[in-house]
Amino acid sequence: QVQLVESGGGSVQSGGSLRLSCAASGDTFSTYSIGWFRQDPGKEREGVAAISSDGSTSFSDSVRGRFTISQDNAKNTVYLQMILLKPEDTAMYYCAAKPGRLAWWARLLTNNYNYWGQGTQVTVSS
Repeated sequence: QVQLVESGGGSVQSGGSLRLSCAASGDTFSTYSIGWFRQDPGKEREGVAAISSDGSTSFSDSVRGRFTISQDNAKNTVYLQMILLKPEDTAMYYCAAKPGRLAWWARLLTNNYNYWGQGTQVTVSS
């Protein structure tokens, strides 16, 4: 079992950058697939980026080219670097974990993840 804590959210202007962190504890982090999801009130939670346990990454069309995901196993932390932020990126951002590898088609689906953090808010103003 793994516990996840997100940090790094905040308020930025359009075009700005933020780096979110997902710190994990409780298990061997490198054997997990990690996903980043976001949710606006009244909307479904959507996957934006993920890194499988084998290092493969996936991104949603809405963030590809602007967001990158990376993992530091020594720190048990996954990062979501976000640049060129837009107002439509405003949401609560959650990280999630699943033991083992995830195929590319499964990485951005909420139902494939077992553990979730509490979220960190990102607000982008125009």
